[in-house]
Amino acid sequence: MLNNIDIKRIAKTRLKDSEVLFNAKRYDGSYYLCGYTIELGLKYRICNTLDWTDYPATKNEFNAGYQCFKTHNLDILLKLSGKEKIVKSKYLADWSNVKGWNPESRYKPIGTIKVTEAKLMLISSKVILKALL
Repeated sequence: MLNNIDIKRIAKTRLKDSEVLFNAKRYDGSYYLCGYTIELGLKYRICNTLDWTDYPATKNEFNAGYQCFKTHNLDILLKLSGKEKIVKSKYLADWSNVKGWNPESRYKPIGTIKVTEAKLMLISSKVILKALL
């Protein structure tokens, strides 16, 4: 299991890493880490909503009755977090910028993500993560 406090710390750190990559003009990596940051923020929020101290992290843990929580889909995680109504009403524009992320983005050819898209993702990720944490 991944401790909720660690999830929060990792999310904040990955957002900083994403900013470093953006400033170094490594837009693909920045974009990917932003999405990962939001995934972690949502998993942190799920733990808080369900009063869990840990989030399942291994195949065995998910197979112990937590299959529905084994996803990288940000829309599904948002529903599970209990914050869907708030995020979609107060932060819809920012959510629209981040929700299309998926972990397969790491396999896209270098240069796929342009500066404008990476900047929007970074700005929106900061807003959404702050709302989740």
